[in-house]
Amino acid sequence: MKLTIAWLYPNLMGTYGDRGNIIALVKRCQWRGIEVEVKEMGLAEDNESLISSNLIFMGGAQDRQQRIVSDDIFRNKGPLILDLVNRGIPALFVCASYQFMGHFYRSADGVDIPGLGLFDLHTVNPGRRVSRCIGNIVIELSPDLFGRAAAKPVRTTLVGFENHGGRTYLGQTKPLGRVIKGYGNNGEDRTEGAIYKNAIGCYFHGPLLPRNPQLADLLISRALGVDLRELKKLPDFLEEKSHREALSRD
Repeated sequence: MKLTIAWLYPNLMGTYGDRGNIIALVKRCQWRGIEVEVKEMGLAEDNESLISSNLIFMGGAQDRQQRIVSDDIFRNKGPLILDLVNRGIPALFVCASYQFMGHFYRSADGVDIPGLGLFDLHTVNPGRRVSRCIGNIVIELSPDLFGRAAAKPVRTTLVGFENHGGRTYLGQTKPLGRVIKGYGNNGEDRTEGAIYKNAIGCYFHGPLLPRNPQLADLLISRALGVDLRELKKLPDFLEEKSHREALSRD
């Protein structure tokens, strides 16, 4: 078995410590003896590396970087991303890239940045007149994430940190989970993130996967085409401690 990760635009869409997610995926494979390769794909790279990958990751950024990436997404990588996800390849899109996968993102100055439409959602940044959604967040994962046949992880909560000005509103797309603490997609309807097939979008910044190894393992298992129960169990003492501490915070 081999995990091949396509890390999209690491120098532009990686503002908030997103490298921690890549490190978590790599280490959890190495600890199990699973071969893993990370292919960093910037503006100059063609689609060959993307075609041969079985897991896609794209991180967060600010409006300026989104505009730079937008042209390459629509001219080059976007149609292939949609095709791969529709064929079941798992993907994780965080913050700005999550917004990118909706129909459009309306910036604070009223400019619409079109998205790929992978998720049925749109995002609006209300500007300075409304406070940003900042702080610790805890959600209960949606049962829709696991499917009927897949094993569920021991923990079904995610913990992390959010910092976003945009408010995301879902259409028919199912949410990643229900907000227990924090704001989530928009601070109104208690939804957070989105799921479509094996693709996940969310607002969890920085090291989401190190603090939530159950989600890392779910992505790994689906990328490798195995049941979650087939992955070698890891001790996760520090990860579990971090998770418990986050749950206990007010």
